Amino acid sequence: MLKIHAEPPKQTPLETGGPAILALGFRPFFAAAGLAAVILMAIWLPVWIGKLAIPGYYGVVGWHSHEMLFGFAAAVIAGFLLTAVRNWTGINTPSGTPLALLLLLWLAGRLLPLFPSFIPGWCVALADLAFLPAVALSLRPALWQGEQQINRIFVPLLLLMALANLLVHLQALGLTHGAARGIDIMLFLVVFLVALVGGRVIPFFTQAVVPGFRARRRQWLETATMGAFALLIGLQLFESPPLLTGLTALLLAVAQTLRVAGWHHPHIWRSPVLWVLYTGMFWIIAGFLLLGLASFGLFGWNLARHALSVGGIGVLTLGMMARVALGHSGRAI
Repeated sequence: MLKIHAEPPKQTPLETGGPAILALGFRPFFAAAGLAAVILMAIWLPVWIGKLAIPGYYGVVGWHSHEMLFGFAAAVIAGFLLTAVRNWTGINTPSGTPLALLLLLWLAGRLLPLFPSFIPGWCVALADLAFLPAVALSLRPALWQGEQQINRIFVPLLLLMALANLLVHLQALGLTHGAARGIDIMLFLVVFLVALVGGRVIPFFTQAVVPGFRARRRQWLETATMGAFALLIGLQLFESPPLLTGLTALLLAVAQTLRVAGWHHPHIWRSPVLWVLYTGMFWIIAGFLLLGLASFGLFGWNLARHALSVGGIGVLTLGMMARVALGHSGRAI
């Protein structure tokens, strides 16, 4: 399983002479993600009630789902990995000008689709599709020099996310009809990532706060979780019966419940920086349960997806951004 450190080991000094916000990946990308979350929702609400029109590169609902996943969530992932990989390996990740260029590439993907009358679709697609591979490429040197080879899994994960994004853009360009699959693949990849990282750091954080407590992490359960996520993501690539997706989601709901039960201690509810992370994990459990119910026609698929995205991804990422920002700016946790 992934070896994720809660606090940074000794490292080489940051190689940047530029502004402080470009010193480490979490600074610009967490700020960008936070602003994007507010701005995207401020735009979406009037669009949803018919008071505002947006350009139609993705379509109305397509724009909302794409930007929340490939805009907001991708920025959080980039900020986290650009910071965490330096911690795990002791090797510097992009800062200064290279980090600024990554941020500008992400920003181009957000802005160019809003001007379809002036910018060709292929140009929009290239700009947006380049971001996740660029992040993967920027992380590769540190990951391949690091001792923990399992952490290299993040490079293919980012490339799979780029593949999901390609499915969305191919439909936007009128070439295929795979955008819905691309959105679902990205949704489940992000949930997989936050659940996996959460499973490494939340027990550690709990033990650090609750004296004498030892969280239980069972290898067979972690392996089963990874296998079930792989199956769920794989099902989205094919015309699989919705029942298979639902049953896999129910399996994941059970697995996540068992995982969280092994880490939980009643004292975590006294610490906001901890209970926000557990709340996000509970939303993931609820989202998979509702996804399972949706496969039997007992709940709406779209509402189940929002439980995973708004509840699971939204709450967990905001909690982790707060934790990482405090820890890496020298403030008390």
